[in-house]
Amino acid sequence: MTQLGLVRGKHVAVKGTDRLVDVFLGIPFAKPPLGAGRFSPPQPAEPWKGVKDATAFPPMCLQELERTDLMKNTLDGKQQLFPISEDCLYLNIYTPTSRQKKDKLPVMFWIHGGSLAIGSASSQDGSPLSAYEDIVVVLVQYRLGIQGFLSTGDELAPGNWGFLDLVAALQWVQGNIAHFGGDPGSVTISGQSAGGAAVSLLVLSPLTKGLFHRAISQSGVSILPGMLTNNPFPIFQTIAQVFGCEGSSSAILIQCLRNKDNMIFTRNLSSLPLIPMTVDGVFLLKLPEKMFSENEFPRVPYLLGVNNHEFGWSIPLGIPPELIHLAADVYIGNQTDPLAIQNAALDIFGDMFILQSLKFSEDLRDSGVPVYFYEFQHRPSAFDKIKPAYVRADHSAELPFIWGGPFMTDEGSMLAFPDSTEEEKQLSRAMMRYWANFIRTGDPNGEGLPNWPLFDQSESYLEFNLTLKIRRKLKEDKMGFWRKFIHEKVKPYVEGKKAHVEL
Repeated sequence: MTQLGLVRGKHVAVKGTDRLVDVFLGIPFAKPPLGAGRFSPPQPAEPWKGVKDATAFPPMCLQELERTDLMKNTLDGKQQLFPISEDCLYLNIYTPTSRQKKDKLPVMFWIHGGSLAIGSASSQDGSPLSAYEDIVVVLVQYRLGIQGFLSTGDELAPGNWGFLDLVAALQWVQGNIAHFGGDPGSVTISGQSAGGAAVSLLVLSPLTKGLFHRAISQSGVSILPGMLTNNPFPIFQTIAQVFGCEGSSSAILIQCLRNKDNMIFTRNLSSLPLIPMTVDGVFLLKLPEKMFSENEFPRVPYLLGVNNHEFGWSIPLGIPPELIHLAADVYIGNQTDPLAIQNAALDIFGDMFILQSLKFSEDLRDSGVPVYFYEFQHRPSAFDKIKPAYVRADHSAELPFIWGGPFMTDEGSMLAFPDSTEEEKQLSRAMMRYWANFIRTGDPNGEGLPNWPLFDQSESYLEFNLTLKIRRKLKEDKMGFWRKFIHEKVKPYVEGKKAHVEL
C-alpha cells in the first residue's frame, strides 16, 4: 500500500538464488504534468480508489524518437522501448519478497541517464540487486529535454522541471517507502551519465535537505563546461521560434508552447542546442564551483567513477567541435595512421569527460567528504556482437555488472547478460556487493572483497577488471594537460560563446 491507495505488484525470480522479488511498476508520485502543468513544478499525485494494478511498465517521458536509438548500444544491441506520454511521472520499485513488516532495508534511488533528453526508468531491472543484496530499489522517471529543462530565465518558468520531479519523488520515498520495507532514513541517490550529473546537483540543492544520505555518480557530474547557464532566455527564444511561437514576452511564448500538441516535442530536434540546466534560484542557487568554494552543501559519503574508454563508440552530445580541434595537436600530432588518429580523437572526448569526475572528486574530498573513486576497464564479451575490437569499456559498459545482468530472468531486458562468462559473473557479484555495501553504510568495503581505499591526497582508486587492482593518480599526464587546457582554452571559449548568444 501507499499513502494514496493500494497497489498490486508481481513476484519475480532471479537466476542463481531462490529469493524472490516483489516488483511494483508505474507507481505515480506526482500528477501528470499536462496543460498548465507543462513547464510548472510537479504537484502531488491524487489518491485512487480500489487496487491499482502495478504490473506493467509505465510510458516513457516525451523524448526525441530518433535519439532513442542510442539506447540500444549499451550491451549487445537489445533495445527496450515503451510507449511515450507526457503523463510519465512514475516509479518502479523492487523489494525482497522475504521482507518482514518490521524490516527497514536500505534504499537505492536510481536516476537514469540519457543526456537529460532520452531514457526511462524501465531500462534498468532492479530485481538482482534487490534479491542478492537485500535492498529496496527505486527507479524514477522525470521530465526530459524541452519539457524537463526549458526556462524563460524569469519567474514565469524558471526551469529545472526534471530536477523538481526528482525532488518530488524523493519526498514520496520519505512518506511511502516504509510500506515497501524500505528505510526512509537510509536512502542513497544514484545515477549514471546525466543521471550521475543529476545526483551531483541534488547534493547541492537546498530543496533536498534530509531526503537522502549517500550519493553515487557513475560517468557523469554537473561541472562539464556548458551544462549550466545563468541566462537561458536566448535558448528559450530560439526554441519558441522553431515551434512557431511569436512574441517578445516570456508570458506569450510560454503559453504558446503550453498549447502545442505534445507529440511535436518528439520530432528530430538535433538542430537545436541542448537545453542546459539553469541556476534558477529555487533548485540551484549558485554555480557548483561557487558552492564548493563556499562549502555550502551537506557532507554525504560519495562513490563515483568513470570507464576507461567513455566515448570509444558513441560521441557525447553537446561538445563543440571547435574544442576538439584545439586539443587535436596534442593527441594526434603528426600521426598518419587512420586507426591511430581515430583512437586519439576518441580519447579527446573521453579524457575531457573523465577530468570533470576527477575534479568533482577532488572538490568533495577537499571539503571533507568521504569519497570512493573507480575506473571500470572490462570490455564485456557481449560487445563482440555489435562493437569493433578497438572499443574497450565505453560509456555505460559498467551497467550490466552493477545491475546483475548475468542474473536477470528477463533476458529481453536491456541490461540482461545471459551469455556472460564465469569470470564476468564473478565481476558482477563483486560490483553488486561493493555498491550495496556503500548503499547500506557509506563504505563499499566488506567481508571477502579486496580493500577499496578512500580517494585521499594520494588519489587512490579501485580498477575494475576481471582482476581488481588499487591504482593511484588516474591518467596523470593527460589530466595535467586537460587541467591547463580547461583553464586556458575551454573556459574562455565557453564564456565567449555565452557572450555571443547573449548579444
